[in-house]
Amino acid sequence: MDVVLLVGRILFVLLFISSGIGHIRNREMLAGYGAQMGMPAPNLLVPLTGVQLLVGSAMVLLGIWADAGALLIALFLLPTAFVMHAYWKIEDPEARHGDQIHFQKDIALLGAALITFVLFQQYGNDLGLMITGPLF
Repeated sequence: MDVVLLVGRILFVLLFISSGIGHIRNREMLAGYGAQMGMPAPNLLVPLTGVQLLVGSAMVLLGIWADAGALLIALFLLPTAFVMHAYWKIEDPEARHGDQIHFQKDIALLGAALITFVLFQQYGNDLGLMITGPLF
């Protein structure tokens, strides 16, 4: 079962690693989009959240304080869903539908990150293929 957990950790963080890299590589474009969406200090927050995603993903992937890594991912997803994918503010039905899907995806991933946080926090010392136990 340890290998299944490792595969699950890999699959869980792939999206966040890719997104973190994108936040750093495409920071100017994403900061412009963030500014349009009302994000405060987008030039600072876009690369900062990229680092947040990469650090949180590495922690979950490698099993280094994986509970804290899952929490870092959750703390990214909550504001992202409500600020960047506020579909209820969009008039165009097609654009609204697209952002509604992104909002629901972020909320579902937030739920998964919170479940991951609790499981690693509660059972981290008993899980195999981890470098450290939980931080919290």
